[in-house]
This record gives sequence, C-alpha cells and structure tokens, in this order.
Amino acid sequence: MTSSKAKKTKPAAAAQRPSRDEAEAAVRVLLRWAGDDPQREGLLDTPGRVVRSYEEFYAGYQVDPREILARTFSEVDGYDEMIVLKDIRFESYCEHHMVPIIGRAHVAYLPAHRVVGISKLARLVDAFAKRLQIQEKMTVQIADTLNDVLQPVGVGVILEAAHQCMSTRGVHKTGVTMVTSRMLGTFRSDPSTRREFLAIVGNPGVVSVANT
Repeated sequence: MTSSKAKKTKPAAAAQRPSRDEAEAAVRVLLRWAGDDPQREGLLDTPGRVVRSYEEFYAGYQVDPREILARTFSEVDGYDEMIVLKDIRFESYCEHHMVPIIGRAHVAYLPAHRVVGISKLARLVDAFAKRLQIQEKMTVQIADTLNDVLQPVGVGVILEAAHQCMSTRGVHKTGVTMVTSRMLGTFRSDPSTRREFLAIVGNPGVVSVANT
C-alpha cells in the first residue's frame, strides 16, 4: 500500500500524464476538427502513429540533462584550451504552435580541471531540444547546465535555427535564421576568448546575447 508521504512526493507531471488510449483519442478529435474522418482507411492508424512520433519528438522530457554530464575525465595532460563542438544539428518544437524548429548548435567551454566526452555535448543539446521550446530559453538551458555541472572557466553556446511557425504560418517568411547566444565566465568577460569562439564556428550573424 502506498504511503501518504509517497503520494505527496510523486511528480505531478507523471501523475497527470494521460494514457496512450487517451492520447490517441485526442488525435482523433483533432482530425475531426480539421474536417476529416478518422475512421476512413487512410487515417485509421494515424492516431497511433502520431502518439509514437510524439514519444520521439518529446523524448527530452524523459532525460535528466545533468546526468548526461555526470561522467567526466581528469587525465587530460594539462589541456586547458577551448573545446568546441560545432554544427550540432537539432530538431525542436515551438511551444507556441508545436511546429518544428530546425537548426544547429555550437557549444564550447574552457575546462578548469575536467572534460566530458564530446558525444555528451550533442546529447545535452538533444535533451533540451526534444521538448516544447523557445530558442532563447533552450540556449540558456544548455549553457547553464554545462556551466553548473562542469564548473569550467567559461562556456559559450550559439544556436542558429529556422522556425516553421514563421515560415509556414503567420508572416510566411522563408530563409530566415534566428541566432541566439549565451556567454558565461571568460567567454563573457574576455573579448578575445569570445572572438576566438566566433571565429571557430564561422562568425554566425548578429548574435543576440542572452546573459540574463
């Protein structure tokens, strides 16, 4: 029997998560609202497919980003120069319209004592990308998590992305790229470090620095 204390500590999101059947029923409602018949042959399996797609699209909710960076390495023979992983392709989803945000992330840090496997940087990006997002918030989340867990000398993160909420609806402007950045530590305080980072990643367009 579950104790009252256990009930109080159970995450609200987990307690409120609908069942798969409820999720598929919701898709059928949307199909009817769009003007189609969810019982016609071509749409019979669509609710199941959509739910399975959502499991992939929003897999980031099932991941703890801090745990991705938990394993680090100290045997680097004194390496203390910038580490950069650039052109990390990501797919995210606009929290306002639930349509894709497709882009690239450039992630850098100056190690203090420890480094992390490079694949972990890409996984960190995905952990935040595979959620409902706005680009500004995602930029801050990646940079702050890397900074909090590794405690490096500095962190730099730049995201460049195209938003389908802008290209396929609303103003219908294609070919537009949004660029955001967050600079922490020496990346923020030392212009030469920031310039080196920008040069390595190819000097992305005008950068909106998110230093809040």
